[in-house]
Amino acid sequence: MATTSKQYKAIGEDLWKSRTDKINSELFALTYGALVVQLIQDYEDYVEVNKQLEKMGYNIGTRLIEDFLARSSLGRCSDFREVGEVVAKVGFKSFLNITPTVTHSGAPPPSSRSTSAAQQSGVPGSSFNLTLDENPLAEFVELPDEALEGGLWFSNVLCGVLRGALEMVQMQVQVEFLSDVLRGDESTEIRVTLLKYLEEEVPVGDD
Repeated sequence: MATTSKQYKAIGEDLWKSRTDKINSELFALTYGALVVQLIQDYEDYVEVNKQLEKMGYNIGTRLIEDFLARSSLGRCSDFREVGEVVAKVGFKSFLNITPTVTHSGAPPPSSRSTSAAQQSGVPGSSFNLTLDENPLAEFVELPDEALEGGLWFSNVLCGVLRGALEMVQMQVQVEFLSDVLRGDESTEIRVTLLKYLEEEVPVGDD
């Protein structure tokens, strides 16, 4: 029987409660903030800082996924819609103790024929948005005008974490911030778009 949204939420809460290696949230936020400041000083280019944060997150995500799978004992998701539910209600909850609101979008329908939402949710172009009501990385943060004008996405490490983790389970995705309250937006929102399933590719030289 398929796992329900409520069951995923319960799994996430149980994983967070059972985690013994928690870090103080204020220390976590301040440490991350210091990292961002150091990158800004090193690169003096906010676009490059965004790239470096995403790259760091990618490397973290490729390692976190092993811990996540081992602790959650979850099986393969049936489609990309279910991936969104697991990411929001289990992944974010178990590591950051937050549960983003997830909204789903199917792939753009072919012009020649209609396709059901259920069919679209597992094909390239399918996406889900994560709206963060709270962001542990951004506590105590107020971006200067220079950073806003330069296009800094302060929490871009999260995009990398999601990309790295999903790639390890054979999903190539594009992850990007759509908005951030630190930049004066009404909400903080991340979009995750499925590009392709990597398991369909056969390494060169293999039959």
